[in-house]
Amino acid sequence: MSSLFERRKEKLAKQNSANYKYENHLVDELVDHYKARLLRDTNLEALTQLSQGEMRLRIEQYVSHFMSEEKVIISRNDKDLLITRILDEAVGYGPLEPLIKDPAITEILINGFDEVYVEKAGRLEMVDVAFRDDEHVRHIVDRIVAPLGRRVDESSPMVDARLPDGSRVNAVIAPVSLSGTLVSIRKFREEPFKMEDLLNFNSLDETMGRFLQGIVKGKMNTLISGGTGSGKTTLLNVVAASIPHGERVITIEDSAELRLDRPNVVGMEARPANVEGRGEVTIRNLVRNALRMRPDRIIVGEVRSGEAFDMLQAMNTGHEGSLTTVHANSPADAMRRVESMVIMAGMDLPSTVIREYIVGALDIIIQATRLTDGTRKIISISEVQKNEEDGTFRIVEIFKFKRTGMLEDGTVLGHFTPTGEIPACLERLKIFGIHMDESDFRVKEEVTAW
Repeated sequence: MSSLFERRKEKLAKQNSANYKYENHLVDELVDHYKARLLRDTNLEALTQLSQGEMRLRIEQYVSHFMSEEKVIISRNDKDLLITRILDEAVGYGPLEPLIKDPAITEILINGFDEVYVEKAGRLEMVDVAFRDDEHVRHIVDRIVAPLGRRVDESSPMVDARLPDGSRVNAVIAPVSLSGTLVSIRKFREEPFKMEDLLNFNSLDETMGRFLQGIVKGKMNTLISGGTGSGKTTLLNVVAASIPHGERVITIEDSAELRLDRPNVVGMEARPANVEGRGEVTIRNLVRNALRMRPDRIIVGEVRSGEAFDMLQAMNTGHEGSLTTVHANSPADAMRRVESMVIMAGMDLPSTVIREYIVGALDIIIQATRLTDGTRKIISISEVQKNEEDGTFRIVEIFKFKRTGMLEDGTVLGHFTPTGEIPACLERLKIFGIHMDESDFRVKEEVTAW
């Protein structure tokens, strides 16, 4: 009896699966068909000017009219799915729409039309989302980059862009890509992260947070260092929130990501060359121009090349409290990277002079990283201490994250601790009304749990 029941259950499951695939295939065909009719028989440009709710209602009316004309009958659920799919395909980003709207997803990675990964809580997982073919992916990429005046084609196979919500997009196509169109989308929250959020995420502790807020208010030039995906831009946004509102801030980025919720902040964005190879505006051009705009602070999203020299020049010529980020794996590596970038700027100067120039500009180096369990932490805050007598310097670590082990599920164990070094900048902070006790920087005795 049980074997007969199991066979019937298996047969029913196959029938349901076949029906499900048929219904999905039918919806796919109807989406293509009615999308074509909307393009042919309606003013789609006028539709896109409506609000999301009005647009959905109008498209639903058109599709219902088309279905009535053609005597097509489908279930209410399938009709809702049909309308949503048409909206996503016609005026949205197709299969990406539900992923973009999911607040739990922080990154979307397309490895080809049939392979999509997302990052949730710092971990990557494959999702059941696919495009029809590579041309479908290219269509979505074109829709993203076109409003920004950018292009992606064989002559320019890589492009950086952003979505209206500020999310960063990078796309690579053939012949550079060997597996179809590749897309990476770094999402950003509607509400920018605040220091309280980083404390809740255990990305730093309260003493470190107060110190970071203090060095920004005290107008100390700060370099945020870290690898890809370590949270440099998020951290830059958080610490920049401590800049007093009476100051004029100019932000300069390759692709606009910073969102400073404050008055008197203006942003500039670099621009690539056009089809004729003209019109390029580099980060370096923008840094130079920013100096003519009466800035109190200059924030450069990331230094990658010769603009490092102009940024250091700004820091050395009265624009104290400026901030920027760099790709590096340690504070010492960050200094070497900046030095190599100054050399890239074409400065024919001895390395000792370049080093003195860098040391004279930078005060604080914050090192961020993404640990193996996906969590992002500030693993080091260091001060660049100069010896005025002989011109030497040392990078002194003030706070660090001390790893103590790992759980079976991969969770990294550890805690934040001061190193015992007293920052030389404490006197400067007092001038700006920021008081931190020296005891905040002394090593606490570790308590062993029995």
